[in-house]
Amino acid sequence: MKIDDLLRFMVKQEASDLHIKPMRPPLLRMKGKLLPLKSEPLHPDLIRDMVGAILSETHRKTLEERLAVDFGHSLPGVSRFRASVFHQRGTLSAVFRRVPFDFPTLDEWGLPAVLAEFASLPQGLVLITGPTGSGKSSTLAALMRLISDTRLVHVVTIEDPIEFLLKDNLAAVTQREVGTDTPTFSDALRNVLRQDPDVIMVGEMRDRVTMDTVLQAAETGHLVFSTLHTNSAVQTLDRILDAFPAEQQRQIRQQLSSVLQAVVSMRLVERSDGSGLIAAIEILRQTPRVQKLVFDGNLEALQEEIEGSVSYHRMQSMNQSLAALVIHGAISREKALEVSTQPGDLDLILRKILYAVEHGEHPEGTAMAEPLSDFSKILELQEIKRLYGELEEKSRADLEERDDEIRRLRDELTQLAGGDHGAGSNGELDRLKDENDRLSGQIQVLRQEYEAKIERLNARIRELSTGAPAPARPAAE
Repeated sequence: MKIDDLLRFMVKQEASDLHIKPMRPPLLRMKGKLLPLKSEPLHPDLIRDMVGAILSETHRKTLEERLAVDFGHSLPGVSRFRASVFHQRGTLSAVFRRVPFDFPTLDEWGLPAVLAEFASLPQGLVLITGPTGSGKSSTLAALMRLISDTRLVHVVTIEDPIEFLLKDNLAAVTQREVGTDTPTFSDALRNVLRQDPDVIMVGEMRDRVTMDTVLQAAETGHLVFSTLHTNSAVQTLDRILDAFPAEQQRQIRQQLSSVLQAVVSMRLVERSDGSGLIAAIEILRQTPRVQKLVFDGNLEALQEEIEGSVSYHRMQSMNQSLAALVIHGAISREKALEVSTQPGDLDLILRKILYAVEHGEHPEGTAMAEPLSDFSKILELQEIKRLYGELEEKSRADLEERDDEIRRLRDELTQLAGGDHGAGSNGELDRLKDENDRLSGQIQVLRQEYEAKIERLNARIRELSTGAPAPARPAAE
């Protein structure tokens, strides 16, 4: 048995990970679940031979010195893999993550459209965070691909190991691998500023030195992307600040407040139909209010600021993203509550927005347009429905007022027509008739105008609900 054979089988089964562990059959992670293959358990000696066949001399040396090594491995025409070989209980084990040669764009991932705006920023720091296997690397690669396709810049990535292979397009892309092209992240970051970069992507901010260098690079006018293993924007900022001594934290808060452009926190959740996983996404963006809260160290207030800035700044909390997925029918309410760190707050959002609970039952969400995790679309639809109701009520009141005026004029005409009041009265009768005709024409125009506005609002609601553009309305004759 060879590793490459198992990797080919893994790709054929569309699994995301392959686990090699002594005295167990190989295990594949499929749709989030780890399943064993129907084969004999692997002997430690067999694993040593299998893994040794794909290790370079440099990797073997690293494994001997550090008892673990991470590297990239490619199978031409099949896929690329991120490999981690390590010791456990005195024997070797390994995990392989599939990294496709061709990977989806941000739109194909179904991520909120606001993420694409981060690729056009001139400078600053953008952090993609989340637990292992939450889609951080895929999102970073999609952002780098968007930059490569749309900007005339030099992109330098520092990764351990290189996962997604990026191609030059409008941008020139340089990818450096720790252990192969550079000794450490910090060494690569110290050198990268001499390589005329515009955009820098650091695979992970693992230590204080790397964090400090990343902040300095963002301060000097570069656009820097990186990742952290944290679950929320607030936890991310806490992690960065806690990495520095107390006497340095004011300086770090000042740096963060000036360079931080966004924190995107991701979490993969099982789809309600069992077809795979979908990302719930928390988004924090730079605003004057956010800058002040970060500078003051008032991180507790950030969560409230995120939740209150959905419509204008397109921020959203993790709970709001989970709620959007439930409302769209992408995930179940039970699964959303299970993965939420604040299930009580999430339940309140769902009760308020989606349905009124009766005897513990609730109607299911309906399928809607991508991106499913974008909570701003939910608020936009609610606002349109509110405006629709207000416009309908106003139009009804205006039409009733015009109807009353027409009735009054008709009564006056009837009174004048019933008696002979001379030539002057005939003139008044003609005037009232003209006024009646004018008001009748005006009310007809108002009816058409309000009907057109209501139809446009209905069309917008249909567009948001189905994702399909509304049919063109024929021009008025």
